[in-house]
Order: sequence, then structure tokens, then C-alpha cells
Amino acid sequence: MKPSTTVWLGVLLCLSALWPTVSQATHVRAGEITTRRISLTSPTYEITLTAYFDEDGGKVAAGLQNDVLFCFGDGSTERVPRLQPIRPIGFGAKTSVNIYRVVHTYSGPGTYQIIGFIQNRNKNTINIPAADTKAFSIRTLLTVNASLGLNASPVLTNPPLDSARIGQKFCHNPAAFDPDGDSLAYRMAIPLTGSESLPCRQIDAGYLDPARGINPNAQNEAANGPATLTINSRTGDMCWDSPAVAGQYNIAFVIEEWRDGVLIGEITRDMQIIVIEGKNKRPLIQVPPYKCVEAGTIINEVIKATDPDNNRIELTAFGGVFNRSPDGTPYNPAVIATPYATFTTTTQPQAQPGQGTFRWQTSCSHIREEEYDVIFRVVDIVVRTETQLSSTETFQIKVIGPKPQNLTARPTADATGRAIQLNWTPYTCVPPATATSVGSTSIVIYRKTGCSSLSVGECQTGLPAGSGYVEIGRVPATTSAFLDNKNLQRGVQYSYRILALYPFPAGGASVISSEVCLSLPLQVPVLVNVTVDSTSQQRGQIAVRWTRPIGLNPGDLGGPFQYRVFRATGLAGTDFTQVASINTDLGTAPDTIYVDRGSSVSALNTEANAYRYRIDFYFTDPATKQLTRVDGTDPGSSPRLATNPGFRQIELVWQTNTPWSNDGQRHRVYRSRTGVRGPFNIIAEMPVTGQPYRYVDTGADTFAADGITSLSLLNADSSYCYRVETVGRYTNGAPFPAQLLRNFSQITCASPTDTTRPCPPALNLDLLDCTTLNDKSFCNQTTFTNRLKWTYPVRANGSDCDQRIVSYNIYFGRYQTDPLVKIASVSAPTTSFDHASLSTVAGCYYVTAVSRRGIESQPSNKVCKDICPAFKLPNVLTPNGDNKNDLFKPLDCPAFVASVETIIVNRYGNTVFEGNDPNINWNGTTTNGQALPSGLYYYQVTVRFAGLDPNAPPLVLKGWVDLIREAGPNGG
Repeated sequence: MKPSTTVWLGVLLCLSALWPTVSQATHVRAGEITTRRISLTSPTYEITLTAYFDEDGGKVAAGLQNDVLFCFGDGSTERVPRLQPIRPIGFGAKTSVNIYRVVHTYSGPGTYQIIGFIQNRNKNTINIPAADTKAFSIRTLLTVNASLGLNASPVLTNPPLDSARIGQKFCHNPAAFDPDGDSLAYRMAIPLTGSESLPCRQIDAGYLDPARGINPNAQNEAANGPATLTINSRTGDMCWDSPAVAGQYNIAFVIEEWRDGVLIGEITRDMQIIVIEGKNKRPLIQVPPYKCVEAGTIINEVIKATDPDNNRIELTAFGGVFNRSPDGTPYNPAVIATPYATFTTTTQPQAQPGQGTFRWQTSCSHIREEEYDVIFRVVDIVVRTETQLSSTETFQIKVIGPKPQNLTARPTADATGRAIQLNWTPYTCVPPATATSVGSTSIVIYRKTGCSSLSVGECQTGLPAGSGYVEIGRVPATTSAFLDNKNLQRGVQYSYRILALYPFPAGGASVISSEVCLSLPLQVPVLVNVTVDSTSQQRGQIAVRWTRPIGLNPGDLGGPFQYRVFRATGLAGTDFTQVASINTDLGTAPDTIYVDRGSSVSALNTEANAYRYRIDFYFTDPATKQLTRVDGTDPGSSPRLATNPGFRQIELVWQTNTPWSNDGQRHRVYRSRTGVRGPFNIIAEMPVTGQPYRYVDTGADTFAADGITSLSLLNADSSYCYRVETVGRYTNGAPFPAQLLRNFSQITCASPTDTTRPCPPALNLDLLDCTTLNDKSFCNQTTFTNRLKWTYPVRANGSDCDQRIVSYNIYFGRYQTDPLVKIASVSAPTTSFDHASLSTVAGCYYVTAVSRRGIESQPSNKVCKDICPAFKLPNVLTPNGDNKNDLFKPLDCPAFVASVETIIVNRYGNTVFEGNDPNINWNGTTTNGQALPSGLYYYQVTVRFAGLDPNAPPLVLKGWVDLIREAGPNGG
């Protein structure tokens, strides 16, 4: 429940005693400016000021306000006439809605501050002293950019007129709605004013914070803390907890419009609140919880309300789904596609408990990523001596696109020989293109290896994170077919899903489709072995085995058939050359093995190389009687073993590159003490996961089945020979036996080292914690020092570390991508170093240890230190010599700034100042030193920081600064 004392229907009538007769010049209560681009060929906008006038104390002045002055932010102004008729708002409330609308064309892209100026505010606003002598000035920030299309600013469907009771929490929601589906954010602001002489310049109207500015001791409703005035940045709920002094107040807040993470506009709303003492208790309202529906669903919800004082009640609703402005008139053009929502009650007002029915027939036109907010409000009907109170609640609705239906997949053939044809029922839930649409609705196709269930949450659109699916294509929504021929493998199961993706900015995705899963038929062989039988430089030997085409049915293809064996050099070799051809009738003959012994022209050097094989399958074309290629196996290589000798140990490292998986199995390690001819004993059977696979031989033998041959690896005079047996399995559900596939590496020999080597130190660096630093942490500091500390291990990776360390070398790189170079050396046992006289703390370090024998260790861990950039700018400049705001320069202390480029333009877009001073130090003059007049100036400040990344994008600050020239102590 969001408690509120917001009410505008009839409240002014019962509060008229607060507003005595005032002069004709005071009448403005509240308002805002909205915009809408109306041309795709020129930057032409319809600009609307909606103002709420006091028809009680300011009726005469309100009637005379036939036009309003607009400042368009490009140096031009215009007096804009009022649209007729003037519309009263509420039942007996003495307030009118006045519309001032103009069409304006800008000269080009840019950001413009539109200001509306009306003389004057109504009387008795206690947090704006002498309000009736101050103009009402309201502004909107407009971004002119052709890429935004016919963008419209949000509309505010709930009127800015509310009342509150002392001691009760009060909340207001503007029921903002963006017709284009852009995201909205909210922040507090202050009411502004201007002058007849400078109506396009805004200044503080003398605003006092209603929460604590009138009564510093004001408490919240729970009486457990100070009163507050806040706004929820996401929902727009503005709450005052709670009023302490009766009277009339004006506040302001900003609605920001965001698209794709970029701020594209702002609206300021200036609103009025009346606070009165009373004993009345606010009514209560119940709305449904968050609701998510597929487009086409009819939403029928009963909204119920009660009143603790048994007063009659009145239920109303606001929001873009109704396509109605605050005074109940339809928006034209509409802000939402039909059909519109409705809210009906039996009577108004009604005895409590009361209720109303919300109904909305959603359609595909309503699909968007952002939720729809429907604001429901209940107001109690009280006697004249009491204050009307109300409560508001937000009902959030998400309209999503239904999932595509009837996705099917079937194998087919194309030029690649491997393809899967996808089809689905044509997708019909396509939102119509709007003036701001970028692109059109498309169908996105996703694929993953393997079939599995996918848990999709309620109202979840798109693909959940970690699903494993990868996008492989997208087609227009008018298409209902897709051919997948991207890197498909025979016998591998593939899962497909599709979804609809809607055009930006409303955007969003549909629910993901059901899964379809299948494998390409195995009409080709499947590779099962590539194993080294003999290790030699000249007479190496590798056995290659494969299966017959399991999926080939009688009559599918014409015989005779042929296998062709291709070989490439290396684990990932691609230089395939045919080394054999084997004719077959697919009978019982042993025709699925080939032992490659090389040739006199091309010796098989299994000592130096791994080799990779592929088997192509051919059939006889009955029409041409020629052998024709069907397809080939996925290539696979022989395992490749390498050794890394260490002190009293030898590390074995092996890798594979096969179409089957060698992870999750138990590989065997063989060792021989008598050379390559053996005998070889199994010394370990170890589980492996993740290449490269590793085993460190320290002499132990943990495999007892063939005898224990444990020994000590003592010195470099002894040589030990090794081979490994890899174990793999096809894990993709192919329809051939899932047997374990065993393959041997080549044999390789090595000797342990006979001396210890220094181990890498463990380095620590005094990194910055940006969350704990304040803006003045590095004030007036031009040089910096980085403090390094490290420790040296006693043991690492199971081997002894040489403890006879004589020195440590320190290496440094200014940028994260730089190679590190030696900058210093310190003698042991010192384990710290201060890197001083630095212009920035950014940089990377590692440390090495040097033994008495002059052997340098491997580098320690690399540690990089980055900066905490800081650069903030003021928005006022008063160069009058009083040492306060005399220069436009960064606030507090900018930190780690490498360079600053400043450009300042006047309101006509002409550049008046350019500079490269890191502190800017603009004194309100042109680049040539000529004094500039008072007014708003706009800056673009490009800041580059001295951080780790040399290619980091600069910080670009854009904003305005108010140059005010007033007499100072020196007459400036």
C-alpha cells in the first residue's frame, strides 16, 4: 500500500478558506512541458505547456493569460496563444487546465532547453516566500537527433494537484507514460522562477524543503526519524513523510527519458500540495499483484476500497493504457494503440466498501519491454470541516509476445553436404511499426549441442542466462523457414529454439519456443581411433580406425563404395593430403582400419609431430558411374605428449584434438627405465578434466595391477621414457556403440634436473579502494608512490624451492598491455620496494627471485593497480573577485587527470572559449580575453585519465554553467 493524501477532485472547494482574494497577477499553480516530433524530414516539434491555474484567488489573472512566452533553447522566443476552451478540472475544484501549444523547427541536431514563462505564481505558498511576486518558470530538456525517429516525451496522466494531512505520510505518482516504450527514471528538483527582463533564464524561486525547511524538527509518520521528501527513481512514487505545518507548498521533480542506456530527454513537473490539520483517516485500496500476460489476453480485475471512517468513497484510475489526459479528455494523437483500457464503477461516489472494474483487451500492438503502470486512487467524501484524503496504488502489467509455434527440423542436403531445415507456423503477433520503430519484428534462431530440458520461468521472455544456446541467424517475421548449414557434425544431436524479437525502442522478446532436437543421419563413417603404434623419426606408425556408415540403409546410395584416408601434420593441422584409398562393398571384410607407415617420399616422424586424419566416404553415382563424395568424418589427431623436467621430478603434459571427448575419463601413464623399447609399466591411472592434461612423476607407481616399480628420480644422468593412453567417448548421442576409445601417444624421454630453481615470489600491492576515498584524498598531490611487498615460499607445486636467494628483481609496465621491464633490484632478505616519484599510481608489477647461482625464478603473480578517477564541475560562475566561484574549474580535487580539453559555446551554439588547462580555469571571457555577458553557456569537457588502459575512452562531460556578473568586493 502506498499511503497518500493526494486528491484533486473537489479538494479546493473545501480548502477555499485558505486562499483569500489576491491580485489579478497571481494564478499559476502547477504545470509541465511535453514535446513530440512531427516530421521525419526536418527537426520540427510540437511543444505543449500544460498549466494549472487558480480559478479562485487568481480567476481574473487566469482569464487574462491568453498567451505564454516560450524560449526554445536555440536563441529564439515566441508568445504562444492559449488553446480554447479552457477546461475546469474536478468536481467544484476551482482549477483550470490551460494548454499552450506551438510548432517549432530547430536548425539541426543538439540538446535544447525549452522554457515556459508565466507571470506569476498564486499566493500563499509558504515554502516559496512571496510566491505571488515570482514568475512560474518550467523547463524541458529536448534532444534533437534523427536516429530517435518521431520521438515523443512522456505524458503525465495524473494531475499535479494534491492535498495532505499533518502527521500522515503523503505520496503522489504522476502516472507517467512514454508512448514509445522508453525507460523512465525520476529525481527531485526545485521550483524555478525568472524575470520579465530575462525570461529565458531560470533561477531558484527561493525554495525551502517542505520536509525540514519550514519546521526543522518535523518527524515522520512513525515518529522514529526526521521528516523526508523523496522520490523513487524507478516507480516515480514521490512521498513526503510527513507534513508538519499546514499551508500551501510547491515542489518539483524531473522525469528522465532513457533509450538504450542514453538519456534522450527530461521533463520537469512543478506541482502544488495543500496541507491541512484534521482527524480524518485515509481510505484504503487493494490492487492486484504484478501481472504478466501474453498479448491477446483480456485482463479483468476488481479493484476494492474501504474507508476506516465509513465515509463514502470515489475510485479513479490513471495511466497511458486509458489514453486520457489528467482532465479526462482523450489524447490526440493517441499515446497507445487501441483497444484502450477502461475503469468502471457503479456510481460515483459510492458507499464503502466500494469497487470498480478494470478491463483491458491486450493486443500484439501492446507488446513492449517496459511494464505498464496503472495508478488507482481512492478518495473519501467528507464534510466541509474535514480534509479529503486518498490512497494510491500502482498495478503493474507486462504484455509479452507469445512463443512461436510448431517448430520442426529435418535433415537435408546442400552444397556443404550437412544441413538441417527448420520450419514453423508463420508468426502473426507482430506489433505494427511506429514513428520511432528501429527495424521490424524478426525471428531469431538459436542452436545448442545436445538435447535437454530448459527451465523457463513464468513471464520469462528471451533465453535464460546459461542456457547454452547460441544465435545462428535471424529472419523477418514474415519468414517461417531457416536452413542451418553452419559447422554441423554427423551424429551430433542439435537442439533448436526460436523467438520473436520486436523492434526498438519498445523492444523486448517473445517467450522462447518449444525445443526441437535431432541428429544428422550417419551416412558416413565415424572416426574411433588415431593411436601411435611406433615412435620414430623415419619409421613412425599410426593406426587409424573408423566405423562403417551406420545410418546408411540398403538402397540409399549405389555401390561400390570407397574410403579415402587423408592426413595433416600437427594437432590442428589443415594441410590434408590423401594417403590411402580403400574400396569396399560394406560387407564383412576388415575394411575400416588403416595403418599409416608413411612413405619413402613422406616419412612419418611420430617423434616430432602429431598427425591428424579424416576419412571421406564415396559412393558410385548410378547416372555417371563415377565415385562421388558423400561426406567426411570429423578429423581427429593422435595424442601428443611433452615433458617438463624439474628437480627430482618430470611433469608430463598431453593434449588431444578429437571429435570425441577425452574429459571425465581415466587416462593411463606408462613409464620405462630402460629406453623406448621398454618394458613400460603403468604408474598411474588418473581422472582428467580440461586440457592440457598433466601428471607429475616423482618416481611413485600407484598402479599395482602390473607390478610396483616405484623409484627415486635422482639426477640428470638417468633417462626415463613415457607414453600415455588416452580414453575417450562420444558424448553427443550418436547411434553407434558408445565404447571407450583408447589411443596411445608417442614415446618421449626426459631426465630430471639436478639443481633446485628459485620459486616465484607471491606479490602484494597497495591497491586503491575507490569506495572508501573521498573527493579530497589526493588534493595538491602531484607525485605518488606504490608500495610493493612479497613473500618467498618454502615449497611450491610439490618441489623444493631454492632458499639461497640473494636478490629480487622488480619489473614494471605503465599500461596493462605493456611488456614489463626491470626497474630495480633489491638484496635479500628485503621483501619490499617503494616505487616513488610517479605521476600516477597506475601500472603493473611482478617480482622474480635470483639464487646464489644466478638463476632467476619465473615471475610472481602479476598485480596491476588502477586509479580512482575524480572530476566534477560546478554550474555557476560569478567572476566578481570575491574568491567564490570566480573561476569555472573542477570541484574539490580532480584526481589522476592526464589531459583536459574544454569547449564552451553560447546559447546560439557559437564557440566562445577553448582550452587545454587541466584545471580549466575559465573566468567568463572568450579565448582572446574578452568579457562575456551574463547568461547560460554550454560546455563540453573531454577528460582523459592516467589509468591502466591507454585506449580507455575519455570522460565527456556536457552541461551548462550560469555566468552571473554582479558587483563584488573589488567592484567586479
